[in-house]
Amino acid sequence: MSRSRPTLGTILARRVAFFAILAMLLQLAVVFSDYYWNVGELSRLFVEQETERLASGIVVDGASVRYRIPESVQERYSQGGAGYVARVRDASGALLFESCDAACEDRFLPADVNPPDFWLRSLTPGKPLSLVGGRAFFIGSQRFLVDIATINDPSDVMSDVLWNEVMEHLIVPMSILLVLVLGGTLLSVRQALRPVRAAAEAADRIEPMDSRSHLDFDEMPREIAHLAVAVNRAFKRVGELMKSQKILTSGIAHEIRTPLAALKLELGHIDHPRARQAEADVDDLVRFVGQLTALARLDSVDQSMFEELDLVELSSSVVTQLAPWVYENNHSLEFVCQVQAAGLQGAPALLRDALRNLIENAVRHTPHHSTIIVRVGDGTITVEDRYPQGTPQDAANERSSDSLGIGLKIVGRIAEIHQGSLSKTRSKSGHIFELNLR
Repeated sequence: MSRSRPTLGTILARRVAFFAILAMLLQLAVVFSDYYWNVGELSRLFVEQETERLASGIVVDGASVRYRIPESVQERYSQGGAGYVARVRDASGALLFESCDAACEDRFLPADVNPPDFWLRSLTPGKPLSLVGGRAFFIGSQRFLVDIATINDPSDVMSDVLWNEVMEHLIVPMSILLVLVLGGTLLSVRQALRPVRAAAEAADRIEPMDSRSHLDFDEMPREIAHLAVAVNRAFKRVGELMKSQKILTSGIAHEIRTPLAALKLELGHIDHPRARQAEADVDDLVRFVGQLTALARLDSVDQSMFEELDLVELSSSVVTQLAPWVYENNHSLEFVCQVQAAGLQGAPALLRDALRNLIENAVRHTPHHSTIIVRVGDGTITVEDRYPQGTPQDAANERSSDSLGIGLKIVGRIAEIHQGSLSKTRSKSGHIFELNLR
């Protein structure tokens, strides 16, 4: 689900781009209406842009001056009667280019008049444009005069004027602004989310049973730091709840021990087979309470309990200790060492409890004369039970853990504390439990 949702950077990029385009469209409408209905400003821009295009054809090479009409305006100013006329002169009044006959000379300023740097006169008001104007240019150290005139603008040069203004004053600056704003926003978001990403990775590594677990929010933005603080408060509340639950479970278990011990003592004074059966039930209940207490204590395990140990030596000692009890219950016990030594970091007391639970569970829930095999490998302990030959398949399928699975829960929790796992598989003659600590 988290991968299918867009990132914060993607959301911001989309929204910034959307509102930037919306702003450009609104500004485009404002610019277009401002220039289109302002005939005086539109005429001035017309003269500026057309004279600039014509002036680009002036070439000064030392003392010589040449003129070649640019291709962008050649079609308009090289044909008579096209609706556009132009004249290019130097400062002395010598003609460099002229697309005008004697009839149109009266529209331009007289040749003996020194024109201003820019002049404009409308021939008819409104649109399409009909105007005459000119502009002075300095190329090198020489001054040139470019005059133009149009009647009704048949080639619709006005549209090019509007488009050039939109490009120059709207699209280009807004595009640059969009790139800078979008890039700056994404960079800022990436830098602001860097501690959040680190906190998310740290959250994956948090041990839920560790009451000191918390997220570091020192470098987070204030708004996101509030979330981290809330998560830390939730961790604290969960820790307090688990602590109170552990105290309650442990307290109940300890309170039950005393009456159970007194009950067993009283049953010992009764000489009756039913009393012996009741004693066996009390023993099972005492064992269950002990497992419940052990499971509650696992919640308070500290990493300081871990030390370097030899799994082979530890397993051998447990098998040696439980062998007499296994034989008394009409089972056999084998120990197979697959490696010479298996060193790892762990809590010796917890691993002994885990192996003891697996062996006791196998003895109590298998038919008489079954074989219990303990194998130790590189970071693994395997407990396999093999039923005697001739055991019905239905009886083999009834193999299970204790009624509530407390023993296997203890083993599984110990495996989690050691960053390992507990797995169960079926074999042809029984079951195999593997405690993987690698």
